Amino acid sequence: MDLQSTVKEALNALYHHPDGAVRMEADRWLQEFQRTLDAWQVADNLLHDASSNLETLIFCSQTLRSKVQRDFEELPSEAFRPLRDSLNNLLRKFHKGPPKVRTQISIAVAALAVYVAAEDWGDGGIVNWLRDEMNAHPEYIPAFLELLTVLPEEVFNYKIAARPERRRQFEKELTLQIEIALNILTACLNINELKEQVLEAFASWLRLKHGIPGSVLASHPLVLTALSSLNSEILSEASVNVISELIHYTAAGSYSAVPAHMPLIQVIVPQVMNLKGQLRDSSKDEEDVKAIARLFADMGDSYVELIATGSDESMLIVHALLEVASHPEYDIASMTFNFWHSLQVNLTRRDSYNSFGNESSIEAERNRRLQVFRPAYESLVSLVSFRVQYPQDDQDLSYEDLKEFKQTRYAVADVLIDAASVLGGDPTLKILYTKLFEAVGRYQNDEHGEWRPAEAALFCIRAISNYVSVVEAEVMPQVMNLLPKLPQHPQLLQTVCLTIGAYSKWLNAASSGLSILPSVIEILMSGMGKSEDSAAAAALAFRHICDDCRKKLCGFLDGLFHIYHRAVNGEGSFKVSPEDSLHLVEALSTVITELPPEQAKTALAMLCSPVITPLQEIVNQGPEVLNKKPARELTVHIDRCAYIFRYVYHPEAVADAIQRLWPIFKAIFDLRAWDMRTMESLCRACKYAVRTSGRLMGVTIGAMLEEIQGLYQQHHQPCFLYLSSEVIKIFGSDPSCANYLKSLIEALFMHTTHILTNIQEFTARPDIADDCFLLASRCIRYCPQLFIPSPVFPSIVDCSMIGITVQHREASNSILTFLSDIFDLANSSKGEQYLPIRDAVIIPRGAVITRILVAALTGALPSSRLETVTYTLLSLNRSYGAQAVEWAKESVSLIPSTAVTEIERSRFLKALSDAASGGDINALAVPIDELSDVCRRNRTVQEIVQGALRPLELNISPVS
Repeated sequence: MDLQSTVKEALNALYHHPDGAVRMEADRWLQEFQRTLDAWQVADNLLHDASSNLETLIFCSQTLRSKVQRDFEELPSEAFRPLRDSLNNLLRKFHKGPPKVRTQISIAVAALAVYVAAEDWGDGGIVNWLRDEMNAHPEYIPAFLELLTVLPEEVFNYKIAARPERRRQFEKELTLQIEIALNILTACLNINELKEQVLEAFASWLRLKHGIPGSVLASHPLVLTALSSLNSEILSEASVNVISELIHYTAAGSYSAVPAHMPLIQVIVPQVMNLKGQLRDSSKDEEDVKAIARLFADMGDSYVELIATGSDESMLIVHALLEVASHPEYDIASMTFNFWHSLQVNLTRRDSYNSFGNESSIEAERNRRLQVFRPAYESLVSLVSFRVQYPQDDQDLSYEDLKEFKQTRYAVADVLIDAASVLGGDPTLKILYTKLFEAVGRYQNDEHGEWRPAEAALFCIRAISNYVSVVEAEVMPQVMNLLPKLPQHPQLLQTVCLTIGAYSKWLNAASSGLSILPSVIEILMSGMGKSEDSAAAAALAFRHICDDCRKKLCGFLDGLFHIYHRAVNGEGSFKVSPEDSLHLVEALSTVITELPPEQAKTALAMLCSPVITPLQEIVNQGPEVLNKKPARELTVHIDRCAYIFRYVYHPEAVADAIQRLWPIFKAIFDLRAWDMRTMESLCRACKYAVRTSGRLMGVTIGAMLEEIQGLYQQHHQPCFLYLSSEVIKIFGSDPSCANYLKSLIEALFMHTTHILTNIQEFTARPDIADDCFLLASRCIRYCPQLFIPSPVFPSIVDCSMIGITVQHREASNSILTFLSDIFDLANSSKGEQYLPIRDAVIIPRGAVITRILVAALTGALPSSRLETVTYTLLSLNRSYGAQAVEWAKESVSLIPSTAVTEIERSRFLKALSDAASGGDINALAVPIDELSDVCRRNRTVQEIVQGALRPLELNISPVS
């Protein structure tokens, strides 16, 4: 009784106390209370207590529901019947409300049925029991109907901590009882005021998608009632839900299963088609129109393979879907977008035509279908293209509204791509050019200068750029001629620039491309000076143009450098941000790549000049100034260096450049090693220099390695490890670098293993862990001869075992990948000779590694990592066969039988054993998923499992 009073007081504080801290404390206490064993009895008592207020009733019904879902196993087996009877009494008590409370009680009863087998429930299972209750107590039928509705939904509710085997059994039990459930619902149809509730329950049972032949459903009273409701004045949501579920029901499974449901399809489709006229009925409520549109969209999505045959009947559905697509409300029109995509895939994918035999028959049928659907997709282009037009009040749109509008544009762009895939890019371009031409004509005759229609048409033309052929010579020259005549409105100019960038390949291939390029670059310069958004678009387009037209632009270098200097130095009116200026750096770099070596060296010096001069000036001002500079003032220039080294593909020229720049880089390394942002930027620049120059770097690489090796031990910057990974990839197999690299590897790994000594350190420094084990994996691949025989190898394996269960995703994945790389060593020709060394390290640790991996599978890591952990465990099994299975047996035997049954344990071990002896590794996925599911089914079980496996207690004995 004291606890009941405390619960009431805490609820009162939670909802009514003026002090926020008191409310938070009450909330915390109530959450803790819900996890206790006492919560069962207290919640039950308060629900039966007539004096409990609404807040108490809602809280206690939610508590009881979550206790049944998550913690039913806390109760002794004999508690089931009293609990069922109590919940049944509560269902009756609240049969007239409050609805929230009744729903929670219904879900609790349904969850109970998931746990308890039909034979233990008695009365032939819950559905029979429910039928008997309804017959005995007709006054409570509405409450029992709600229970009947939620019952099939709980099959798919993974909040319920039932074992997978029991969940499957429950689904079978319900499937066997579908007929009884539908008989109950049919009987309830006679009660007029329950009709909507009955239909909702029917829709819920249809989601099980099991067992009832289409011929039976075609004449079933429940189906006929739902269909007749479609034609009533008030379109019931429940009837729409039923028809929608019936459509999905007939399409469930493979295309070959559709004929079995044809009697039902032939009943549904005409009834839905009769609703087409209501799509344009202005007197119709918008929600009703949305419901009708949803049915058409469901038909399209479900019957797309039938529709794709292009029969006369299927074209009626296509025309109805065009009607939906033309609806002024975007939310309604967009319901069809998925259909147009699925239809396009079906029409264009070769395997849709496999049944037609030889190539000529396939090609003939494919062409026939494309011709049949051509008019529909032509109409679609016109119907959707206007939806991308900026609204008149675009300046006043909130951030959320603007975000929504942009998502609409992306969705429409996808539909246009689908249309271009069916029609071809060039014919689609013709339709869109007509709209652009009309918009420009209207603009020239309009004193207000309306720019929006032209911008919308250009946006659409840009969307299909990948589908327009580079040799298109009829429309694209006209588009390009129109662009300079368009007004310089910021948003329009932004789209003009993006369109130019999108057609850079066309500009390169077009015979008139060279003559068009000057006017195009002129437009991009205007874009760079107009607004920040148009400058970003222009910089991106400039990069595309230089990338694709690089050969043509070699003769325009002076002009390109003029633009580059203005953008990089921030001269004149250009509004290019430092981030966007990187596009220009990349653009010039790609053009320079096309130059002969001597010219390239000169051009590279010109490219580096405005980037290096500011860095040199900062370094010249002395250590104190360099040390105090904000990172941004350095990284803006260093990042440009990185882009130059990355995109100028002249290895010798880049090697010379990095050698000249090394004194500046070294000064920054020496004085700013404490600053993570600057170091990341500098290491990135060095990485690209190494990647491009490779073995031409000569002495610079030695100096670089010496620098990062020394600095890492003082400052622990993860990027030093990352740069070392790149060096290992390029120089790992070079015998002349062996001494350098061996010294580097040993120093970096020895220092890292001294930092990462427990899971708390891994959690505090996940970036170091991530980059350390990425480097270790690189060493296995590129220089196993230096890494595996080294004295640091056992230490890094021990370190990896400590960190497997770190919660940081990238760090955890890098550790698991490193381990699987060790286990997979036999798969590489280089690695095979090191197997004895590997085995001497892994075998003494095998049982502990396995225990930690099993702990990771069963709850120490999130279930989203299951695939990576599974692969690592499989690699271990493939390498060590029966020995690894024994380690696994040892590990799972630690888990108490209250958490995992003998059957679940042996199924998991059998799958491991099969995989170890060369069986299908895909077959392992289900037993592993199920073991994981069983061990995570609720907090109590998870704590028991992790307490038994102790993933953080390594107990590693020193290995000689």
